[in-house]
Amino acid sequence: MYPTLHDVAAWLPRFDTHSFFVAVGMAAGVAVFMVEKRRRNMRDERLLYIVLGAVVGAALMARLGTWAQHLDPTQNLSVIDQLARGNASILSALLGAWVGAHVAKRVTRYPGSTGDLFAPAVALAMAIGRFACFFTERPGTPTGASWGVILDAPAAAYTQSPAGVPLHPSFLYEVAFHAVAFCLLWFWLRRAPIAQGQLLTLYIAAYGVFRFGVEFVRGNEVVWEGLTRPQLFLLVTVPLLLVRIAWLARSGRLVVRGGQRQVA
Repeated sequence: MYPTLHDVAAWLPRFDTHSFFVAVGMAAGVAVFMVEKRRRNMRDERLLYIVLGAVVGAALMARLGTWAQHLDPTQNLSVIDQLARGNASILSALLGAWVGAHVAKRVTRYPGSTGDLFAPAVALAMAIGRFACFFTERPGTPTGASWGVILDAPAAAYTQSPAGVPLHPSFLYEVAFHAVAFCLLWFWLRRAPIAQGQLLTLYIAAYGVFRFGVEFVRGNEVVWEGLTRPQLFLLVTVPLLLVRIAWLARSGRLVVRGGQRQVA
């Protein structure tokens, strides 16, 4: 495990590895957002406030989403401590980004859809940001696969994982998913005849299904009927997204009539 960049290479500074990759991922996501914004000739200055709302919402909900983990409130951190040093959840961050963007839209009275701008940006940010978890957190459950990650005693103690046992590199599975999703969105789907604003819905639904499956090898705490907290969250939210997609497809609102491509 590499808590700081200095642990990766001696010539690098003692900067928090997790924070570094999260920051790089967010910067890459913002850059992609701006490129797509220019490609679509969307010059409204209010879009910058929407990005800011999404970033702030993600930052807050990433921590707050894991706050009330225990039914007994005395076992949970205070709100201030949770924001400062509590566990973070990427699913909560995505929800927070969605809420933050919509709040910013309401405040600025922006009438348009921004999902198509956010979809490739979020995918690339996630592909980079998941390296933060791979380098600093428990890889996953034991596996007999040849690509399993084997931790030495110090790394195992740091991540509370078994030492000398091949473990699923679950975060690399997520890196691969988001990298493929970004390529599909960037090189194909953003020019496909998909109705405006629905790229983000399709991407988040696909990630939800994938994440539910990968949770079985993540090594997260099982809390009910063999399922983890993220799986319980996804068990509620993913069906809603799939129903929405099915409704859009059935009503002819998912694909642009005539197959016309989006603005290139």
